[in-house]
Amino acid sequence: MQQVVVRYRTKPDSGDENQRLVERVFAELNERDPGGLRYATFRLADGVSFVHVAIMDGDGPNPLGDTPAFQEFQRGIVDRCDEPPAPQDATVIGSYRFFAR
Repeated sequence: MQQVVVRYRTKPDSGDENQRLVERVFAELNERDPGGLRYATFRLADGVSFVHVAIMDGDGPNPLGDTPAFQEFQRGIVDRCDEPPAPQDATVIGSYRFFAR
């Protein structure tokens, strides 16, 4: 299992656009149901900071990479950000009803 947490901060005028792009990713994931992925995105109270949490089953490729909406989201991310995405591997040490099984 692989766990990744990504944090970044958008430019003040890009938060809403970023959210729309993220929502399209989730709509496509719900439609395609690629399996092997648990994924959540949070927009923090400042309106410009975002945190993505992804847990991939197994050691195969990340299903997000094959998702056109995610590819579109990634295309302009550098231009939308004041602080670029910083992905970090993570270890789940506990959760309570956070991820459905």
